[in-house]
Order: sequence, then structure tokens, then C-alpha cells
Amino acid sequence: MAVELQQANPSPPPLPLVFTRTQRIRFCQKLQVYFTRRTAATLALSSSSFIAKEGFSSSSSSAFSFDFSFTVPDQTIEEAESGIKKHAQQLLNIREFFYSQSWRAAQTALRESSSRLKQDLYIIIQAKPGGQRPLLRKLYSNLFNNVTQLDYAARSKEAVAVEDCYDNIVSTLNEIFAKI
Repeated sequence: MAVELQQANPSPPPLPLVFTRTQRIRFCQKLQVYFTRRTAATLALSSSSFIAKEGFSSSSSSAFSFDFSFTVPDQTIEEAESGIKKHAQQLLNIREFFYSQSWRAAQTALRESSSRLKQDLYIIIQAKPGGQRPLLRKLYSNLFNNVTQLDYAARSKEAVAVEDCYDNIVSTLNEIFAKI
């Protein structure tokens, strides 16, 4: 009586030098026995946590470090109030790019100035009393929705949509400055 013994977890099959389509399919099917999605996800998460360990513990500006400057701003209210006019003016100066039909430069300038303006406005709105915040948040949302629409219109090079969004941005900025 001969009894064959099988290993519980045999080693994966050796890799051939050149895969044919059927060999590739068979190999992938054999690997599915060894690696489920759950084990692959667990391995990926655990290895990434070991790799990114330094990013959590140190304040260096490496690729794995995190920047929480938007949620915990380094700016004071005074700095935000002094910079908001300048950043709003930079946002309004993008009109020159649209007149010259330099769409890519307009998008770059739009994104730079709007991100700074967004941070300044956020800090100022958070410093206002609770009764004034809902209206300012609505204007804030309206302003940056128009900025996003302007970015999309510039991407598709639609001059009419760009002009409409720009006019909406100007009127919303005027309303915000009247309330601040």
C-alpha cells in the first residue's frame, strides 16, 4: 500500500523565461491559490506602513511626509486679511491671459491664486462670529465653484463660458469684501 504525501502549502511553480498566453493564464490561476485579494491587500498595507513610517514621525519634507497646513493653518488672521486683497487681485488679473488666448498659463495662474485666496478666506471665515459664517460659507462655495467652472471652461477653450464665470467671480468677490 503506497500512500502519496502532499504538502499543505507547496512552493509556487518556477517561472519560465517566456510566457505564452496559456502559460500566463495557468500561472495566474496557480498564484490565486497562494495569494488572495485579502492577503495581497494586507501585505501592501503593511509594507507601505513600514516604508512611510518616517513620514509620520519626522517633520522632514520628504515624499512621505504630510502637510496639514490647510487644516491647521500657520497663518494668523492678520496675515490672511493682509494677503486676501493681493490674492484676489491676482485672481482677477488672469483676465489678461484669456484675452491673449494663453489658456495653459491662465489655468496655472488661476490655480495658484485661487488656492492662496481659498486658504485666506477659510481662515477669515473661521474667525468670524457664528452668525456671519453661513452667508460667508455660501459665498465661499459659490466663488470656488465658479473658479472650478472657469478652469474647465479654460481647458475646453470656451471664451463665452470663461467670460461668464469670470463675471460671476468678480461679483462674488465684491459681495465677500462687502461682508468682511
